[in-house]
Amino acid sequence: MSSNSGTSATWFEDRIAASVTPLLPGFTVEAVAEIDSSNTELMRRARAGRTEPVLLVAERQTAGRGRLGRPWQSAPQQEPAASLTFSLGLPLAPADWSGLSLAVGVSVAEGLDPTGEHKVGLKWPNDVWVNDRKLVGILIETAMPHTARQDGQRYVVIGIGINIGAREGDGMRTPPAWMRQWRPEASAPEVLRELAEPLVRAVLAFEAGGFAPFAERFAARDVLRGREVALSDGTAGLCEGVAWGGELQVRTDAGLQLITSDEVSVRPRGMSF
Repeated sequence: MSSNSGTSATWFEDRIAASVTPLLPGFTVEAVAEIDSSNTELMRRARAGRTEPVLLVAERQTAGRGRLGRPWQSAPQQEPAASLTFSLGLPLAPADWSGLSLAVGVSVAEGLDPTGEHKVGLKWPNDVWVNDRKLVGILIETAMPHTARQDGQRYVVIGIGINIGAREGDGMRTPPAWMRQWRPEASAPEVLRELAEPLVRAVLAFEAGGFAPFAERFAARDVLRGREVALSDGTAGLCEGVAWGGELQVRTDAGLQLITSDEVSVRPRGMSF
């Protein structure tokens, strides 16, 4: 099932729904021209008890959000197709939630650059980078609806923002990259169609097996491993990659530190926060 609210593009809603529904019965796709934030909308629904699986794509977000409350800057209104912003919401009950954003990042990076020839890499914990420039941001939130069962299940909302066309870097902490730098004909609807089913499969695989099945794939694209890094809490050292539980490993003067906090940001040394 799909719905479309005045969008200017064809978002392949029926095709995406048909491919995902066998994995998630009751799954729907919604496309809207404008919204405050697709993540905020799905969180509102979840808190009101609406916990059906859904993909909500917005041509423009007026109050998009990133990690740590930072704003997500969508593309200028005159060219909404220059960015792809969508949220996937579904009930989930993994044994351990650690590393979900990393597993999502693996799915997205592999979908955008299957062979790795375009150097699409992963930056712990939730960004996709190309040559130290940000291509994709990921924001994961969970809600415990009133109707939640007692088996650890929560409603998870996975928000993804991808730069499709050229972006100005003014006001951004990390300079942007965009897909049309190597794929000139890329369009937001086509990219969504390519990513949706593999993303759902990855999330369900994470639910079943945690981050461990994704660890080697993450390591193959890890942009911080082997580099001197600085953390927003003052920690600094050599990044030794990501552990099997999804923790960032940093070798400091005090020894190996495992970083798990979602409240900490990390950058290659010399880049500002």
